[in-house]
Amino acid sequence: MPISDRIGPHLPALRRYARALTGTQSSGDAYVAAMLETILIDPSAMTETGDDKKRLFCLLSRIISSLPVSISRGMDAPLPGVANPFDLSTVPPLARQALLLATVEGFPVEVTAEILDQEIETVRRLLDATFADIAAQAETGIMIIEDEPLIALDLAHMVSGMGHRVAGIARTQNEAEALWRDSQPGLVLADVRLADGSSGIDAVNTILSRVDIPVIFITAYPERLLTGERPEPAFLVSKPFDPEQVKVLINQALLFTPQPRVAA
Repeated sequence: MPISDRIGPHLPALRRYARALTGTQSSGDAYVAAMLETILIDPSAMTETGDDKKRLFCLLSRIISSLPVSISRGMDAPLPGVANPFDLSTVPPLARQALLLATVEGFPVEVTAEILDQEIETVRRLLDATFADIAAQAETGIMIIEDEPLIALDLAHMVSGMGHRVAGIARTQNEAEALWRDSQPGLVLADVRLADGSSGIDAVNTILSRVDIPVIFITAYPERLLTGERPEPAFLVSKPFDPEQVKVLINQALLFTPQPRVAA
């Protein structure tokens, strides 16, 4: 396959990332152009095997690291679907890159570390610090719908550690609907199968029929949601879950517009 055909599908994501990183279209596009020139001079940079998207982001990261990144203050490029984007202009360049790769582009922490040529623990620390900065700008209440006490406590501890407020924990559909009415949270973490046999999906759909807020499903039964036959959740984590993945999704959910209702 020609190199151009391999690069073309990923150019929108590369430009989106570079523009969000620098804060301007012209600066971001200049970095992407420099990456393309590098490939033109040395086509071997695009080997025939492996993940083309990851390879292109690795090349772009090398270009960015070799040139000073000037971030425009007060001119942040809005992230896709964000009505009131967070101010990222004060976030150091490397931390900003990690944030955008993990949330906007959806790379796992391990791949983000590979793209940035950093240790995984270094990237985790950068993300934790940046997530705390975001939480300081827009602290929100997060409601937990979970019938397993230890998991609920783990999630509550994680939410508090990120700088957000735990709006409460519900174990059943009725408790969840009552808790939402009383607490008016900004985000919901929801299990699917609840203590009394009721449905977390039904609880979420009742809430979403009244207000648009982001929801992250954390479930041992992902097949009940990923049917391919009806609307599916934008944010889904399978149990047992990786806490780092949940942290990234919480911030991704807060950065993006709410998901549509999920059919039960």
